[in-house]
Amino acid sequence: MKRRTFLATLGSLPLIGLNMDWAQAATGSMPAMDMMNMGAVAPVKLAAVESLGAGAALNDIIKLANTSGQPGLFRASLIAAPVNVPLLPGTPTEFWAYNGNVPGPLIEVTEGDTVEILFENHLSQATTVHWHGLPVPAEQDGSPHDPVAPGGKRLYRFTLPVGSAGTYWYHPHPHDNTPEQVYRGLAGIFIVRAKVDLLKDIPERLLVISDLKLAADGRIAPSDANDEMNGREGQFALVNAQRQPLLQFDRGGRERWRIWNANSARYLRLVLPDAGLTLVGTDGGLLEHPVTGLTELLLAPAERVEIIVDAGTNKGRVALVAAPYQRGKMGDVAAEKALNLLTVDFSKVAGGAQKPLPATLRRIDDMGSPKAKKRIVFSEKMSMAGGRHSVKFLINGKQFDMNRIDLESRVDQVELWEIANESDMDHPFHIHGTQFQVVEHESDGKVTPAPYRAWRDTVNLKSREIVRIKLAHHFKGIYMFHCHVLEHEGAGMMGQVNVV
Repeated sequence: MKRRTFLATLGSLPLIGLNMDWAQAATGSMPAMDMMNMGAVAPVKLAAVESLGAGAALNDIIKLANTSGQPGLFRASLIAAPVNVPLLPGTPTEFWAYNGNVPGPLIEVTEGDTVEILFENHLSQATTVHWHGLPVPAEQDGSPHDPVAPGGKRLYRFTLPVGSAGTYWYHPHPHDNTPEQVYRGLAGIFIVRAKVDLLKDIPERLLVISDLKLAADGRIAPSDANDEMNGREGQFALVNAQRQPLLQFDRGGRERWRIWNANSARYLRLVLPDAGLTLVGTDGGLLEHPVTGLTELLLAPAERVEIIVDAGTNKGRVALVAAPYQRGKMGDVAAEKALNLLTVDFSKVAGGAQKPLPATLRRIDDMGSPKAKKRIVFSEKMSMAGGRHSVKFLINGKQFDMNRIDLESRVDQVELWEIANESDMDHPFHIHGTQFQVVEHESDGKVTPAPYRAWRDTVNLKSREIVRIKLAHHFKGIYMFHCHVLEHEGAGMMGQVNVV
């Protein structure tokens, strides 16, 4: 039986820029989905898209206060807890949030700083805080090996080296429950500022793009068979937890946007008509040289970018659109369609030509010749065992096992990783605890070198594509690598490398 006819039938970060009382606790949680039983939960009736208001002014992200008072030390507390929010008439919606905020509060530090975060878990499930993309020791990474029990506390402490400036985020990473905890609202953003930033004088925007899948009765909808198979996408596409907010563009006609794809599975093919778009940074900070003349930008789940947006010829209101992108979904799914994410109002721009950006933004050295090689293969396996449709997501032919070490690396040793996607669906590869440089892509036997040098921790692989990267881990310990479609990670598409 062909894969496409085999089955018939995160978002993450929901909601409306909250700062609610996190002590508004509710009881219980959805039972964890059986990832192997694709018919476990039937679809529920969803709320109409128009049931959430649109057009409000774009919210700023609330900032986490530094309580240390000591130069070079950032000290704060994070609390994960339920919060009730009146989204639809009659029934409040329960989210899980950091410090009562969805998205979670911005943690902002400078490279070289030491970070101390006291975390408290007020949820009914064990959880962790994973510092996505940050170069931290394995015991501080927030991996599934270090759960914080309900009612428990954990002090995370790490120092961020010079050169680690970039656009990061944090989210849970407990064994089995990561997808649910993220789509219920647990995710926040983390910026490491550079000591020297040639773009620091350009007005900056923070745009966190996420999903919300809301049932008609006001509950966050459970994941159904399509969600578990393809990755969860909600009917609401939100920016800073708002539906189609209004962004009043700076009068000077130029802004620096940091964009997070904080969705569980939605790919973002971003288009802003008639504006000038210049890529200046990826996950791990600024590029060496700006990439100008872009008309669109594709962000896989978990990817981040920095772009310079110039008003161009725009004088009125223009929609930032997520254009359709075919990522190989299985089953009986709706056709892809364009989504208006926000409206940009250029009407107050003073006009005038913009100064050229610096030709060189920073220096990024090539990592040099690799001393070891590794091969990672993404695949899926379909089955009708026991009369039930099921799918397994695999790395090197195996599902994730917490008790199994899949690979071994040496600390500080440069390696070449060849990642092959032998499935029919796109998969974003992510590795913990370090950044990498993409060397090349290969598709249908054609090898294409990376168009620019950059630091990344997430890279997309199209169906039947091979991506080669160079990386090195700088701390000993066990680190995860996985697909960042969270439902695929939860269903087994994850492995472990032990750095010795």
